[in-house]
Amino acid sequence: MRVVPIECLKDNYAYLLIDGQQRAVVIDPSEPAPVLSALQREGAQLTEIWLTHHHFDHVGGVEALCDSHPGIVVYGSGYDANQQRIPRQTKSLSDGDTLTFDGVVVNVLEIPGHTLGALAFRVGACLFTGDTLFLGGCGRVFEGTFPQMQQSLAKLRALDPSLLVYPGHEYTVGNLTFGASVEPGNDRIAKRLVEAKATRSRNEPTVPGRLHDELETNVFLRWDAPEVMAYANSGGDPAAVFGAIRTAKDRY
Repeated sequence: MRVVPIECLKDNYAYLLIDGQQRAVVIDPSEPAPVLSALQREGAQLTEIWLTHHHFDHVGGVEALCDSHPGIVVYGSGYDANQQRIPRQTKSLSDGDTLTFDGVVVNVLEIPGHTLGALAFRVGACLFTGDTLFLGGCGRVFEGTFPQMQQSLAKLRALDPSLLVYPGHEYTVGNLTFGASVEPGNDRIAKRLVEAKATRSRNEPTVPGRLHDELETNVFLRWDAPEVMAYANSGGDPAAVFGAIRTAKDRY
């Protein structure tokens, strides 16, 4: 299986997963043109669309891709299906469901908070997190609550640290800049920020990142780190610490 990041809109990422027979899945196609171009370049045939949540900058290309590839399957959450807010959705997924792609089991995780229908997909060594977990950061809490989002991040934090994280946006430099202000004593954040800036200066994507590095440098996963707890000044409750940090980032 190959993973091909596709830059969309201003700072979104869609992802092509291509198997040994050149069949492809696309995750979160923001717009159709970059996806169609990547399919042509890779010589792949689109068969499925997987969606992490319903926001337009993740589903904006779905209808056009369905029109150009009749019969493809569109997967989204059961919550979003019930709300009828994903175009052309044909299959509903819930926490613990599994798919198979290229002989690899795909684990579906419900991770509400950013939206109530948010999903993550674990495919072998890869973890596709949409707008819940970014490199160095996390998404805004739009529909859920801070405790709900913290629990979703805790679910991701508990996964195999060797996983490669593929988020929905290129926000790494901004996230790590904020993280350095929260945890200035963390030399790993400072080092990673320098690396991320250098990567972006070459117009290269920072994705994917290793979950292990997120555990060390992403302050939104470090609600139990002393410096993060001190910054939050909200007691030791993980949800309260997370909520204080997320609120600070919203105002940053």
